[in-house]
Amino acid sequence: MDFLTGNIKTLYFKYLAMAFGGSLISSVYSIVDMAMVGNYQGPDGTSALAIAAPLWNIIFSLGMLMGIGGAVLLSTLRGAGPGNEDASNQFFTAAVIGGALLSVVVWVGLMFFDTQLLTFFGATEELLPLVKQYILPIKFLVPVYLWTQLLSAFLRNDGDPGLATAAVWIGCLFNIVADYFFIFVMDWGLFGAGFATILGTVLSLLIMLAHFFRKRNTLRLVRPVALGAKLWKITVTGFSTSFVDVAMGILTILFNRQIMALLGSNALSVYAIIINISTLVQTCAYSIGQAAQPILSTNFGAKQGRRIRGVLAYALGTVAVLSVVWTVLDLAVPNALVRLFMTPTAEILAIAPTIIRRYSISYLLLPFNIFSTYYFQALMQPGAAFAVSVSRGAVVSGALIYLLPAVAGADAIWFAMPITELVVAVYVAVMMVRYTRRLEDTATRS
Repeated sequence: MDFLTGNIKTLYFKYLAMAFGGSLISSVYSIVDMAMVGNYQGPDGTSALAIAAPLWNIIFSLGMLMGIGGAVLLSTLRGAGPGNEDASNQFFTAAVIGGALLSVVVWVGLMFFDTQLLTFFGATEELLPLVKQYILPIKFLVPVYLWTQLLSAFLRNDGDPGLATAAVWIGCLFNIVADYFFIFVMDWGLFGAGFATILGTVLSLLIMLAHFFRKRNTLRLVRPVALGAKLWKITVTGFSTSFVDVAMGILTILFNRQIMALLGSNALSVYAIIINISTLVQTCAYSIGQAAQPILSTNFGAKQGRRIRGVLAYALGTVAVLSVVWTVLDLAVPNALVRLFMTPTAEILAIAPTIIRRYSISYLLLPFNIFSTYYFQALMQPGAAFAVSVSRGAVVSGALIYLLPAVAGADAIWFAMPITELVVAVYVAVMMVRYTRRLEDTATRS
């Protein structure tokens, strides 16, 4: 379907279904790992996965940095008119080169500095051996995770979202079966969970590569002019969306350290569950942004303001529905969620409902704030997207994680994210109205 002439509603919901299926199922990797490890190893296993969580955030964010950044620029150029295919493919090539360079950096860092990294993430002497068991098979093929994120972004922008979704689905289903086999049947525990995850991701990547043998493929490796400048432009464009994942890693590290210092390992086990729930909520927000972004970017390049506003209306409606669903679910059945992820002790069942309910208030505004980064990027407003990502992911949230316990007691830490999302949402609403109004003027002149 043509992004410039196709029915907006049909386009959006088609891409939403593909993006939602692909993004949601990718988060199942961590959920399945958490659930099976929690039942095999108990609360210590879930705590170990909470320590490893920032690693995933960093790897995925780097893939999104090159993937989303390059794909936005590719679609904007193609929307501006014919004759831009070579120029757009220069951004694709630059993104591939950038992804390769980042893969090497992450690979070297994890191979030689894993103990230092995991200790920084909050690992104690008791938990460090468990975390190392989990990441041992992963660190040998860590670039695979980055490349799945990069390629899936370009496949969506090249009109093949179905293949990206199918690749992730097949890899995830394989991971579920392999998780059970390696963790329980082979009795490999956390090592088995990591081994199953890497195999599933390799399978997903191989399926995505099939796109380059299809007739519909328009992505080509070409010689990029001014490679350094293109890599910088990709980085600036993609930074805000990618920083959402980095921010989650930063928040996890800050929470891990504060929780262990103030509340202890039982609270950390509950927070490990929150990490997975938050990942699902963020995944829904990613899906909305990923569905809208190719349509928004192409129409922005073509100066079709009316079509952009149409996509925005459908996206905000989806945001509202998903926000309410996730918040109500967490408020209604917190201990059911706990039992999904582990075999809990009586102490954990006693503290979990209050913790989960307080934190889950943030889900009312989290999808709105994350979607806004995709919207601002598509409209080539990286400054606004940057402000949203950094504020909610480090500045406001980081300050509150330390300030609230000092002022109102240790348990006040669980209100850090609800307050953060509220502050950021006010800024998002103001900037979204401002930039959307400018589109009206552009559309009128065009």
